[in-house]
Amino acid sequence: MASQLRLRSALALVTGAGSGIGRAVSVRLAREGATVAACDLDRAAACETVWLLGGQGSEEVAPGGTHAAFQADVSEAGSVRRLLEQVQACFSRPPSVVVSCAGITRDEVLLRMSEDDWDKVIAVNLKLPCYSPHQGIFLVTQAAAQALVSSGCHGSIINISSIVGKVGNMGQTNYAASKAGVIGLTQTAARELGRHGIRCNSVLPGFITTPMTQKVPQKVLDKMWQMWSHSWHLKTVDTSQGPQWKSLEVFSCNCLTDPGLCLLPHHSTRPPADEDSEFPGYKRGGSVWL
Repeated sequence: MASQLRLRSALALVTGAGSGIGRAVSVRLAREGATVAACDLDRAAACETVWLLGGQGSEEVAPGGTHAAFQADVSEAGSVRRLLEQVQACFSRPPSVVVSCAGITRDEVLLRMSEDDWDKVIAVNLKLPCYSPHQGIFLVTQAAAQALVSSGCHGSIINISSIVGKVGNMGQTNYAASKAGVIGLTQTAARELGRHGIRCNSVLPGFITTPMTQKVPQKVLDKMWQMWSHSWHLKTVDTSQGPQWKSLEVFSCNCLTDPGLCLLPHHSTRPPADEDSEFPGYKRGGSVWL
């Protein structure tokens, strides 16, 4: 029961809440006692998430204290501002927890990557143009911070990056650069907003099965499985494990949730065969974070 009440006074805004990591985060926050404002470009998907949480499924009818769904194109600054206004009007306060779940991939090796694929991924994962349905980390972070500062409230902003932003990954120069940008943005925001009592942290997942990663060709998944099958498995979204938004003192950190991409074998083409290998710190069934 104590665990369920940990966030009982928190209002959490989750963007990209209609599926994947965003939906799993919404479920976990609600389980911890938070009231969740689930936002997605797809209204039906956001309402489905709220239904899973036991809420009303629409911002127009949700009374105070229940979960609510919101539709917004968070790639557009005006839409993001209206979203924050709607959330505050619905719950009579700004969200004290904001989780931005974002990202697309356009994978290709550096030698063959097109400028268009580079531009789209950088734009979507950091700011985004109007053609993208995904979440703008910069726009949401800025708008949430402005709402908290203007109301004199403390809060927590969590941006979903990727372990690829830390260690890179073959065929993902654009994605790695964009997610490294999310890390840098979050760290800088933490320095600027800490004096206002606003914590900014980023979460760096490894490979997790979501609608986005379902587009990865099977042959690529098979190769990944061959490389790391002895030490990890491809993860599905698990609402019962992973980072817990319970630290009240951490103002800036990058939380790694990687199931294997950070294994020391980045020095080689495949992981070592056993624990007595030449790679110090390697441990079967675990990972070493660099």
